[in-house]
Amino acid sequence: MRILFDLFPVILFFVAYKMGDIYLATGVAIVASIAQIGWLKLRGRPVDNMQWVSLAIIVVFGGMTLLLHDETFIKWKPTVLYGLFAVALLVSRYAFGRNLITAMMGRQVALPPPIWDRLNLAWTVFFASLGVLNIVIAYRFSTDAWVNFKLFGSLGLTVLFVIGQALWFSRHVIEEN
Repeated sequence: MRILFDLFPVILFFVAYKMGDIYLATGVAIVASIAQIGWLKLRGRPVDNMQWVSLAIIVVFGGMTLLLHDETFIKWKPTVLYGLFAVALLVSRYAFGRNLITAMMGRQVALPPPIWDRLNLAWTVFFASLGVLNIVIAYRFSTDAWVNFKLFGSLGLTVLFVIGQALWFSRHVIEEN
């Protein structure tokens, strides 16, 4: 359910694009993102920092897309978001000595510290690569292809990455007595 909830604005963006155009889809994504955060707040649930950052980016880049009637801004939104994730992982680890991947997954899985560091680096490279791939597709392919990639391509690559990382780190799990 959490994954579907997180994908809610992206799915609505995709549907609105298929029914209308990029500008309708952008407006729908902004409203859906605001509604998503509003729903969490109304239910008394915590809003992750990542969700706040994502909301700010969709409002800024989506707003610029609508205001300037230029789809370039919304196409940059995923790259900016992925770039911020990559930078946050690196800065938190090497400037503050805090591994965010360990903080997110450490309660579910016990791994040796060097494995957590490799996992953090792997996610950093993954997010940076996804950001670059997004821009390549945005500039080299049609808007239709980009919208399809935004939902299916990035989601598919993320699922493959998660499965690959799970297979890799399962060899290093520390068994509790």
